[in-house]
This record gives sequence, structure tokens and C-alpha cells, in this order.
Amino acid sequence: MPSQIETQANRTTVQPPDVCATASAPKAQRISALDFTKGALVLIMVLYHWINYFIGPQWEYYRYLRFLTPSFIFITGFMISNIYLSKYDAADRRLPKRLFTRGLKLMAVFVVLNVARTFVLPVLGSGVVRINPLTLGNIFTVFVSGNLPVVGGKLASFTILVPISYVLMFCGALMLPYRCYKYTFHAVCALLLLSILILGIIDAESSYLELVSIGMLGVLAGFKPISAINDFVRHPYALAFAYVCYTIAISIWNVPFVLQLIGVPLSVIVIYLVGLSGSEAGRIRREVVLLGKYSLFGYISQMAIIQVLSASLHHLNFGLEVLGTSFFAAFALTIIGVEVVDRARARAISVDRLYKAVFA
Repeated sequence: MPSQIETQANRTTVQPPDVCATASAPKAQRISALDFTKGALVLIMVLYHWINYFIGPQWEYYRYLRFLTPSFIFITGFMISNIYLSKYDAADRRLPKRLFTRGLKLMAVFVVLNVARTFVLPVLGSGVVRINPLTLGNIFTVFVSGNLPVVGGKLASFTILVPISYVLMFCGALMLPYRCYKYTFHAVCALLLLSILILGIIDAESSYLELVSIGMLGVLAGFKPISAINDFVRHPYALAFAYVCYTIAISIWNVPFVLQLIGVPLSVIVIYLVGLSGSEAGRIRREVVLLGKYSLFGYISQMAIIQVLSASLHHLNFGLEVLGTSFFAAFALTIIGVEVVDRARARAISVDRLYKAVFA
């Protein structure tokens, strides 16, 4: 008998678009293992940012966490094809509008959060010298190239929202030609990868272009039914071998874009397998799944929490006591924040509407 996840998966299978169709598809069910994957990524991101702010950019093992940001972009693309296209028919005019509007919202959230950051952190006396973000060069870096430092960058925060926004808006625009040509996303993904190759030849790069390309790979992966993906990931020994090979490769060559193209889907699949295999009744799993349902809010809140903790404690010696306390506080406050929002939405219509206005 098929599992509950597989039963849900069969209802979210994406078929090639019928250009003459106008009716919307049935509403897609949530995929518990996918929510678990997003929640686990948020928790690993808490660790990543805590190390960034409390250990510093000199930590030598960042390469093993470089899959994090691209993984969120990959899942964004995956959800566009696997989730959104099960809610809306490809010919439904509401779909590109929905994607484009959501992308604009995220860009607005990014701007508002960074404006707030420039006022709040100095009040806390963080002692960090701020860079003027309004020069043309810095605006280009933040919104076009994305070539910020991997760690320790103070030019902008919450920068993951920018490529997610671009993926959503770009896919919204691509839905128009996709109505008539079902390989639109395949062709665009190939063009993006070719562009990155050309930039590499002339010794140039664009982090956002690379992230949007990974988002397009997520879109292509999302065209596969969840049931087929579930069958594919149920090969733990093969996945373990592939991940060991990937880990050895990045230990030798760091994490060039070519290895990201392999490592990001592989890392997501490994976490997804853990979510697929776990007991539905486990308390920890339920918390991780809930965090996955609020992954965007969870990401923003943990980033804000860690910045406030770092700014508030910067005058102290980061000994074991401070490090341990800040580490526990970062995880606990992120989880508590998600719990509070979830319960508040259930009890107050106004909170639910506000949440949907910002994040939905």
C-alpha cells in the first residue's frame, strides 16, 4: 500500500501544458518531506550565520556549508514547477501575476529589512563600520552582480531574498512562452549556463546569475512527479557514496560553480530522504516540518536574531560561555518565533492576513 507521502505526491504530478486549457488544477497538498527539507535548511542556516558572526570569516570549513544558499534557490524553482503548476494551469493568467507579485514583495521586504538594519544596529553599538550602500558600485553589487563576500560582508543582509525574487519574477515572465513551448525552461536554463561559461572564459562572474541558473535547475527537477522523486531518492547507499565523492571533491577544489551544480541537488536530496524516512509522529520532526512551512519567515527571523545577538554581545569576550549561550539562543529564539507566528495566525484573522500580505 502506498505511503501517505506517495499518495499526496500523486496529486501533485505536473503534466505538460495544454495551451487550450483554461481551468485551474486542483489545489496541491503540502509535501511533508519537502517541508522537512526546508526546515532543516533553515536550522543549518542558523548554524552558518552563527559561525559567521561569532566565529568569523576565518573559519576554514565554510566550503562544507556552501550548498545552503543555492539550496533555497533550487527549492524555490522546484516549487514553481511542482507546486504552483499544480495549483494553476499553465494558461492561467493568474500564475505569472502571482509569481511576479511574490517576487516584488520579497524585493520590498529585502529593502525594508536593510533600511531597518542601518538604523537598528548602530543603536545597539555593534562597533562595525558600515559601508555606504547608495554608491552606484554598491547598488550594482547588491542588485545586479551579487558578488558580495561569501562571509563577513556588511554591505547588505538578507541577500538571499534578491535571487529568490529574481527567480520568481523571471519564471513568471517565462510562463507566457511556456504556454506554447513546453521546453521553455530547458532552453533558458541552457542559455544561462552558457552565459556563465562565457563569463568564466573572460574571467568574470555574477553570483546572482549562478543562483538563478540553479533555480532554473530546480524548475526542471520540479517537472518530475513527487512519486518518481521518492523512488529515486530511496537509494541511500548510492546517495551516501555520491555525497562522499562530492565532499572529497570540494575538499580538494573548494566549491566552484560546476561542483555546486552537483552538490546542491545532492544535498537537498539527502535531507529530503531523511524527511521521507522519518516518523510522522516524532516531536523533533514536527518542529522541523513547521519551520519548513515558515521557511522564509524562519530565515529572516534567525538572521535578525543573530545580528542583534552579535551586536548586543560584541563588547564581551566570546568565550565558551558566551558562545554557548548565543548558539542556544539563536536556535531557540528562531523556533519560538515560528511557533508564536503559527499560533497567532490560527487565533487572529488580522495576523493571518498580515502574514499572507507579506509572505504569501
